[in-house]
Amino acid sequence: MAVAARPRETRKVTAAELRRSHFTSDQVWHELDRASFAVIGYATPAGEPRSSGVVYKTVGKRLYMAVAPGSWKARHIAGGGQVSVTVPVRRGGILSLVLPIPPATISFHATAIVHPAGSVKVSSLSKELESLIPSDRRDAAVVIELVPTGEFLTYGVGVPLMDMQKPGLAGGVVPMSGSNASVNSGGESG
Repeated sequence: MAVAARPRETRKVTAAELRRSHFTSDQVWHELDRASFAVIGYATPAGEPRSSGVVYKTVGKRLYMAVAPGSWKARHIAGGGQVSVTVPVRRGGILSLVLPIPPATISFHATAIVHPAGSVKVSSLSKELESLIPSDRRDAAVVIELVPTGEFLTYGVGVPLMDMQKPGLAGGVVPMSGSNASVNSGGESG
């Protein structure tokens, strides 16, 4: 005899649960400081969408990365100046090795400033950024500086792991300069 699956219960999110998902701009920056990988979305000169993975470092309230002068990133981002950024944030610790726990994400728009090869002394920005670039390529690297604009859209950041299954609890909007997050009840993250 087959047993019918019980329908999953749905309920409204309470105000107490919404407060639990609040996150501050400083907390988002702390997560960005701890991470080192991002996916940057931009448009080619022909208007075609493109995304690339990058290794970055934060310096102040900006993200920096070094890329090869002839790379798509160096050429296409310089032409547009506006990018979207998504930073995966590892969650779950040891549990993520055995359970399918997706990373949380922080997404935002940024103005990209592309510094031509040799125009920025990488060591003056950050010793950590300097360590990402082989010494024989430091003068040839193009440095891309990202200045975040608007709001941070978060998913699964600052919420218990089980709440990542509930978009109304897991998604949030954090003003970049404000101190308190306001929750995006739709749970959209970019």
